[in-house]
Amino acid sequence: MADISDCDSTNRQVIVGKKDGTDRTPVRLLGSTPTAPMASGCFEEYLRTVPELSPTVGEFMNAPASSPKRDPTPAVSSGPEENEAGQASKLAHLESLLSAERRTLELISGGAGLDEILQDLCETIDALAGNTISAVMLMDADGMRLRPAAGPGLPKGWVEAITPLKIGPCIGSCGSAAFLKQRVIVSDIATDPLWADYRDLALSYGLRAAWSQPLLSKNQEVLGTFCLSYAEPRTPNETDLQLIEGAGHIAVIAIEGERSQAALQHAYQEIKQSEARLRRIIDTIPTLAWCSLPDGTGEFWNRRWHEYTGLTPEAVRGWGWQDAIHPEDLKEITDKWLGFLASGQPGEVEGRLRRFDGVYRWFLFRAEPLRDESGNILNWYGTDTDIDDRKRAEGELEKAFEQIKRLKDRLHDENVVLREQIDQVFMFEEIVGASPALKTVLSSIVKVAPTDSTVLITGETGTGKELIARAIHKGSQRAGNAFITVNCAAVPSSLIASELFGHEKGAFTGALQQRQGRFELAHSGTIFLDEIGELPAETQIALLRVLQERQFERVGGSRVISSDVLIIAATNRDLAAAITAGAFRADLFYRLNVFPIHVPPLRNRKEDIPMLVEYFVKRYAEKARKQIGKIDKNTLKLCQSYPWPGNIRELQNIIERSVILCTGDTFWIDEAWLSSQDAPRLESSGSLIQTVQNYEKQLVEAALVESNGKVAGPNGAAAKLGMPRSSLELKIKQLNIKKHTIR
Repeated sequence: MADISDCDSTNRQVIVGKKDGTDRTPVRLLGSTPTAPMASGCFEEYLRTVPELSPTVGEFMNAPASSPKRDPTPAVSSGPEENEAGQASKLAHLESLLSAERRTLELISGGAGLDEILQDLCETIDALAGNTISAVMLMDADGMRLRPAAGPGLPKGWVEAITPLKIGPCIGSCGSAAFLKQRVIVSDIATDPLWADYRDLALSYGLRAAWSQPLLSKNQEVLGTFCLSYAEPRTPNETDLQLIEGAGHIAVIAIEGERSQAALQHAYQEIKQSEARLRRIIDTIPTLAWCSLPDGTGEFWNRRWHEYTGLTPEAVRGWGWQDAIHPEDLKEITDKWLGFLASGQPGEVEGRLRRFDGVYRWFLFRAEPLRDESGNILNWYGTDTDIDDRKRAEGELEKAFEQIKRLKDRLHDENVVLREQIDQVFMFEEIVGASPALKTVLSSIVKVAPTDSTVLITGETGTGKELIARAIHKGSQRAGNAFITVNCAAVPSSLIASELFGHEKGAFTGALQQRQGRFELAHSGTIFLDEIGELPAETQIALLRVLQERQFERVGGSRVISSDVLIIAATNRDLAAAITAGAFRADLFYRLNVFPIHVPPLRNRKEDIPMLVEYFVKRYAEKARKQIGKIDKNTLKLCQSYPWPGNIRELQNIIERSVILCTGDTFWIDEAWLSSQDAPRLESSGSLIQTVQNYEKQLVEAALVESNGKVAGPNGAAAKLGMPRSSLELKIKQLNIKKHTIR
């Protein structure tokens, strides 16, 4: 607060407002008797000693008759008649103020401007007080200057002189009141130092007293001042103070009403502009968009929506948009929409929307609520996205899945049948024979199959080591899981580790993606490592770890993978010799050789050869769709006398070839087809040609015997050999066959 110790004057009062905004009684700072100057800071201390002011106009009129607030008279005792007359006069003033307040509110509600309202207020106060000049000044936006807004009784020159009027601690009554935010009462302008700058001018216009009431908003912002001026020196009584206070209160109502109306109008215009911008944006976005009221009735659809459906805004407003929905989808979409409205949560639903040409396409309808600060829904906004192509693709994909399922089911059924066939072919059914050597092998299978022990199968090539491994798997508890076969000799040494244990993406050149190894594929099942003797040394170490710890890592990887497999290995090599030569690890051999099984060669099972011949003849005859019911006795003797260096595989191949070439119901084998490892090679191509000619002659003669010497006809030799009659006649002449002697 400014230092006003230099303001030597008489007849000046300051009316100080309390901190809560109510007024306090006038205090005469300098009376008719001179007082010492007031030092800086003393003004604030003195103001705290001021007693409470009389009530406002409304409080006064609403107080009971017996209340002290209804008695505006001074505390000094007077006669009954004088008190009664004063009471009536003050009540009349208060009623006039209330009337002016009601009229102001009516003007505000009627849309009158602020200038008109303030002008009417000043005219009402002037008429009520009689010899008063009232005026209202409004604060500039910068809060530093006041400007006259209403004052019908003010001289024009005076108005021009104080336009604008800066505020300050000693700038007349209004400038000081606005600065101090307190009522300022100047009883005599001629002697008051607050009017030093404007005294002569004010006196020249006949102004001698000026009382100013600051107009404060609820948050104590200075809106302006209300001033009562008089042509003679005058000190206000309590009724005058109530008058200026009440008039100021009415002026504040008018100013804040005007501000509220201006703010409301500005907000309304901004909302209108925002709505217009929003509609332009919604019309521009490349999708179908819409807006509805909180109850779900449609309010607005963008231009693209109307162009797509061909419907007018009038036709779709409210619930008319339902006409564009496919009848089969209408109930579901409506129920979902009502559910969104009830829950107040966003949602989406699919349905078909009719195009302007009558074609329905699938759309995804999305809805999202817009809420105010209190959480109340103002509007719903939504978009309609065309998903017809996606729905068609989904339909095709669903059909494809159904086809895949059917094929899968069919494959499953075929797999079941195939497993049954495998069970018949690769279990003991294909291990044909009854020799003591074979019975020993079968006994070992029965003993080791229920266990998870590692098995090492040895034997010459072609003895059926894989059949033994499959038989062990089928007899184990893992029979329902995978049986994975790896031929270690068939995989390059650089790739065998990846084949067995898998690799990570980028582990080596060409590793474009992660790949599972055979051990992972065989998890919970059996892995058969054939030709184990051909395994490279570095891979032998990794295999040894699997056997010891049941763990491994993919090539290029660091994650340890557990292994739960039954390991069966087989070899035709002499591993003991390989260990001696350093080609095979001894520790790996001991790990593999937990349960050894040696498969005997066929030459040590000659008593099984007749059973094997009969078995293979039947199989390949069925495969070739031939009826073979007999086996030539010489053929059996020949097979039993032959050493079969290729073992069962060689026997199997010879029988398959003979069945293909056999033309009758009797199975026979050409002795020339049997060759031992020690048989001499043919010296020239001539002996080979002679052998072929002899074989052809035997075939033709056999066919002539069966057809009783007939060449042509359905039962002739040509038909049996599957060749034209003319070609057979030519072959008979070339081989010098006497067909008339063959019957």
